[in-house]
Amino acid sequence: MTDDEIYKQFLSGDESAFAGLMERFGDALTLYIYGYTHDFGDAEDLMIEVFSYLVVKKPKIKTGALKAYLYKSARHMALRSVAKSRRYFAIELEQLEELSDEKALVDALVDTKERHRILHLSMAELSPNYREAIYLVYFEGMSHKETAAVMGKGEKQVADLIHRGKKSLKTKLEQEGITHA
Repeated sequence: MTDDEIYKQFLSGDESAFAGLMERFGDALTLYIYGYTHDFGDAEDLMIEVFSYLVVKKPKIKTGALKAYLYKSARHMALRSVAKSRRYFAIELEQLEELSDEKALVDALVDTKERHRILHLSMAELSPNYREAIYLVYFEGMSHKETAAVMGKGEKQVADLIHRGKKSLKTKLEQEGITHA
């Protein structure tokens, strides 16, 4: 079933369709939000908030745009959360230990092979716009049009960001010894 078909079933009252949407997009949205918040607890809360909005408001979404809608909503909520947390940043010693556990979990999800670790570190060094465009297109499988909608940019801008980002990423990977980048 397509995303649109599942969403239409949900709108018609099928609660199992909602569970299907959460299963299909929940983990990926959480990881995407984690890229902004750097806290799995907050990322999971914000992912649930995105889906809660769907349940309460049941917005009309254009055909083929559900994935872009979810990621755009997630991005908006993550940016709002990060801005709010910057105003009230305080960390306890106990939380420092939890941070290392969360980092280990991310590494396990990405893959522990050396090439993937280097890719992950190299991606982190990219400018935020390059990193986000590359992530949405190559890791989430979004089209340039969907990515443009999520990022609030034009398709040409997204194409340029991806081109420049790939060029920059290739240079960084070559510096790390990966020559077939």
